[in-house]
Amino acid sequence: MVDFKIHPLSDVQSTKIGTGTTIWQFSVVLSGAKIGKNCNINALTLIENDVVLGDNVTVKSGVQIWDGLRVEDNVFIGPNVTFTNDFTPRSKQRPAKFLKTTLKQGASIGANSTIVGGLIVGKYAMIGVGSVVTKNVPDYALVYGNPAQLKGYVCECGSKLIDLSCKICCKSYIMTNDILSFDLSSK
Repeated sequence: MVDFKIHPLSDVQSTKIGTGTTIWQFSVVLSGAKIGKNCNINALTLIENDVVLGDNVTVKSGVQIWDGLRVEDNVFIGPNVTFTNDFTPRSKQRPAKFLKTTLKQGASIGANSTIVGGLIVGKYAMIGVGSVVTKNVPDYALVYGNPAQLKGYVCECGSKLIDLSCKICCKSYIMTNDILSFDLSSK
């Protein structure tokens, strides 16, 4: 019994697809790809073999997810986001090993952004539209620009933090040694 939806105009070779996932038209998913539950893979996308997508991931149109990308749960990848996985690309030459890139839980990547290979985008981080990310992004960081620069922090709900608290959902955070984390005492 198939418990996911694949549009008939897509080319999905993988059988490792979680329940409730939808893959739309003109998408290509290679046989080695692993896609979690309740994902939404929009039209005109490509997912290579050595790719793992967690649960509840959204991949908008025009995105190619190359070998080496690991995407944790609840990640949003906006339209036309570009990933790289090779610092020295040449036609007809494959590297011995592709760069590994990780998008941590709850991260959001804005439309038309470029993520250079080999980086980690922290949990619940927010990458602004059109950014070029050239270094690791901390948890909860709000970064944008070319190259992307730290402009503040965001809550798990996505709102920008003011004085390490969210005015929308009222969560509080603490900063310890330049690392932002949820304030467990504020529950």
